Amino acid sequence: MRTVLQRVGHARVEVDGSTVGSIEGPGLLALVGVTHDDTVEEARRLAEKTWKLRILPGEKSASDLDAPILAVSQFTLYADTRKGRRPSWNRAAPGAVSEPLVDAYVSTLRELGATVETGRFGAHMQVHLVNDGPVTILLDTDE
Repeated sequence: MRTVLQRVGHARVEVDGSTVGSIEGPGLLALVGVTHDDTVEEARRLAEKTWKLRILPGEKSASDLDAPILAVSQFTLYADTRKGRRPSWNRAAPGAVSEPLVDAYVSTLRELGATVETGRFGAHMQVHLVNDGPVTILLDTDE
């Protein structure tokens, strides 16, 4: 499982011109990708790392500041670009596998006390954000 975390001043996600999730910062935008062999346990560990990682102003974590998180599923985090000019999506898990794991990531964050907004799984989304810093961190359960 992979998550790209961006420290944001604010962020929102739209589907068909309507806002489906938004946060005011300081907060985190979490782009979440799933591969075939990921597990619920990995989703839970990744959520805990997201909540406690000290990347917000003053070396604080989202848990320290009660900072909101906008979580957006993003299968393209598993793009394979090693051959040719067209990415392969073979490493990205299909929706039936990935949606429950993205849900487990979000529900774990909420269980930990986070205020979480989300995009809409499988939808074409427009993500708007102001990256603060800029700070962008890659979390990967394989590393």
